Amino acid sequence: MSTPDAIAAALSDTCVDKAGLPIGRMTGLGVLAGAYIGFGSLAAVLLGAGADGLPVGIAQAAAGVGFSLGLILVLLAGAELFTGNTLMTAPLAQRRIGLGALARAWSVVWVANLVGAVLLVLLAIGAGVHTGDDGAVAASAIELAADKAGKPAAAIVASGILANVLVCLAVWMAAGAQSAVDKVAVIVPPIAAFVALGLEHSIANMSLLPLGLLAQAATGAELPGALSWSSAGANLVWATLGNIIGGGGLGLAYWAIHLRKK
Repeated sequence: MSTPDAIAAALSDTCVDKAGLPIGRMTGLGVLAGAYIGFGSLAAVLLGAGADGLPVGIAQAAAGVGFSLGLILVLLAGAELFTGNTLMTAPLAQRRIGLGALARAWSVVWVANLVGAVLLVLLAIGAGVHTGDDGAVAASAIELAADKAGKPAAAIVASGILANVLVCLAVWMAAGAQSAVDKVAVIVPPIAAFVALGLEHSIANMSLLPLGLLAQAATGAELPGALSWSSAGANLVWATLGNIIGGGGLGLAYWAIHLRKK
């Protein structure tokens, strides 16, 4: 691993480069990231299907390991993920980028992530992924989406803060790892932890919530009272706010510790 000071400097450079990407490249990489995280969501839902007989912690941890696929693909294959880009607060505090560049990067990538996630879900529904294990996959997707949609706003914001602290710590450690194997090794634990804890990650929810809603529509299963397109949209708003606070706050903390001029 690189030293924390070296990681902070390297990530600041990376964030500056990301903020300056041409709009077309930024959008394309954002769509890919939404799809990559969507693959992780599908893996988590599959591993959670039919896991009622297992202890809760084991089932949740297994789903978390499966979901880690998403961030592994983003960081090793290369893509633009909104939640990781909240670390741009560090170069913002250094005055290496302006508020306009930060707002551009966050908004473009957030929308692109949404497009990629929804496209991936539509393909998964078209492929019949939700029909696996005699409908257990669809039931798992619907239950998970309903649980997320039923949370109060304050709980979603707090959960979003915690989730993105863990995600950005995974990004931070992966930036300091020296090989692909090392990067995977440091990505999995924090990502598995946030999924096991049931925390709210806005980009993951861009695939998990539509997956549950579309699986319900495709199978005709009874729709839980808390789950609707409007409640799914509200979840994304509050989860995004929490993710910004968590990741942006971590970026500012590392700026103050490692990057601020003495």
